[in-house]
Amino acid sequence: MERMKMKTPNLADSNFATLAAMFPNAVTETITGYDENGVPIIERAIDADVLAQEINTRVVSGKEERYQFTWPDKKKSILLANAPIAASLRPVRGDEPAVIKDGDKEVTYTRTGSVNFDDTENLYIEGDNLDVLKLLRETYLNRVKMIYIDPPYNTGKDFVYEDDFAEEAVEFMHRDRQYDEQGNRLTPNLDRNGRFHTDWLNMMYPRLRIARDLLTDDGVIFISIDDSEVDNLKKICSEVFSQSNFIAQIIWERAYSPVNLKKHFSESHDYILCYAKNYEQLVCNGLQRSVEANDRYSNPDNDKRGVWKSSDLSVGPAVQSNIYEITTPSGRTVMPPSGYSWRLNKDKFKEFLRDNRIWFGSDGNNVPSIKRFLSEVKQGVTPTTIWKYQDVGHSQKASQDLKSLFDDNAYFTYPKPVGLIKRMIELYAKSDSLILDFFSGSATTAHAAMQINAEDGGKRKFIMVQLPEICAEDSEAYKAGYKNICEIGKERIRRAGKKIMEENKDKPGIENLDIGFRVLKLDSSNMKDVYYTPEKYAQINFDLEGFMDNIKPDRTEEDLLFQVMLDLGIPLSAKITREGNILYVNDNYLIACFGKVDTALITEIAKKKPYYAVFRDSSFSDDSAMINFEQVFSTYSPTTIRRVL
Repeated sequence: MERMKMKTPNLADSNFATLAAMFPNAVTETITGYDENGVPIIERAIDADVLAQEINTRVVSGKEERYQFTWPDKKKSILLANAPIAASLRPVRGDEPAVIKDGDKEVTYTRTGSVNFDDTENLYIEGDNLDVLKLLRETYLNRVKMIYIDPPYNTGKDFVYEDDFAEEAVEFMHRDRQYDEQGNRLTPNLDRNGRFHTDWLNMMYPRLRIARDLLTDDGVIFISIDDSEVDNLKKICSEVFSQSNFIAQIIWERAYSPVNLKKHFSESHDYILCYAKNYEQLVCNGLQRSVEANDRYSNPDNDKRGVWKSSDLSVGPAVQSNIYEITTPSGRTVMPPSGYSWRLNKDKFKEFLRDNRIWFGSDGNNVPSIKRFLSEVKQGVTPTTIWKYQDVGHSQKASQDLKSLFDDNAYFTYPKPVGLIKRMIELYAKSDSLILDFFSGSATTAHAAMQINAEDGGKRKFIMVQLPEICAEDSEAYKAGYKNICEIGKERIRRAGKKIMEENKDKPGIENLDIGFRVLKLDSSNMKDVYYTPEKYAQINFDLEGFMDNIKPDRTEEDLLFQVMLDLGIPLSAKITREGNILYVNDNYLIACFGKVDTALITEIAKKKPYYAVFRDSSFSDDSAMINFEQVFSTYSPTTIRRVL
């Protein structure tokens, strides 16, 4: 029976192992430092020169000139993306008391819980999105069809996540500004900061590195940004996703009137960068055809192929072989206009004529045209890179929509309109796609996903991730009882879901619309430190019972179950049921029991033939149960993968 790791993998070690397996002769040993006694620390490494010989190309190193985009701490941000963490995502079924620290002050509030916890497939996760993404990486590897994020624009007035590159944890936690129970922290990034662009890049780079891993091979990411960092964002996206996977730099018209107080220009647009995971596999659904566009089609000759509209038969510049005389049904002869020729050669024209695809007008006397049938027209309209506010909404409309949900209070400045996110979903998501937003803010992405599902009967699912950033005490949100952004986002989803259901109450099947979400909160690992570093405790006097029970005392069985699901790569939206002390995930796919077990209970579980069976170390009631464990499973379910915490 194998012990579970209960922490994310170190991707750098994994990458090293892959290279070592492919090119064992490139593996060498080098001194990486010295211990406290002056003894050299020797570790395995990859010899770049040998690797270059093996792949028959040149490796650029040292001070050789090369094209590159770099900034202070870039190497550390790469290491940060790959570094493992020991953390957990704990479920929040109902409301619970919570605390956030703002400097030396503690803010207490009620963390609101889930909606339809047992039946929903949507997730709302509270916590630092870098750690959350790391926890999601293995479980949701290649599973997310579309990502949309609206990160801080770095205008000199907003906040950025400050990741700890150099300081000791204690020093990091005691500097001023705000952090929550897990040390999730924001710091103001003022434009007078000497690391103004560097801090922003170091925030974005590791998060995008992990986000790419989550995308399906035909997945796509959209990122909102303005002029402040669009150039830098495009450079790091081209590095993370590859320039070959660049799709578009969209201009969204976010404002419809000028601000006359501006000295030179009144900015009326934002950008949205769009990158594919794999350009060749990405498929654009196109935009839905408008009613006005379809109304241009008619069927004056009652053609059995349906409505059509005519298009010019002539085209320029002229192709000499396609200049010929055509006789209309009325007997009139016509030629293409001067400088033009017919679009079809003689043989093709005769073929179209026999197939009733040439129109000479109702009296048979018009210049011929080609009949284009609506049924044969590409149903998805190719989008342009300029998105007008008339089509997708503007910032003021987005604020108005929020006000209509929150009793005439928007609570957010410059939220994104639902129509804007709906267009992205319409273009690239499928009806059952998973959509991720890890800077979810006011949760517009969740609102848009539910709205489009209501319209077309889809089953799209969302994962929202948001740091519980404290609302300013003088803000309307704080006064209304919303102590942090997460509480606003969750309430927005609740209210939007109810509104969508009410507006579509007469629509068949609307009762199946998923407007719920499971709330999860980022927290430290459920396991005591001894679980990860037992050697540190080998010579220490300890309470034997406390040592044997390696689970933190404040953790529930569901807390453990969700960490097990992450470790085993089981989606966090999986169906969970309970019978006594036994927890079932997706029926019998995973069966977990964290209470006391005996041989009879082990036999009962083994007879259900689960794919995974997980127990606690301290679950076995006596030595005989432990001894009989493997024998029981070998008898009744030898293929079951057994794990222990």
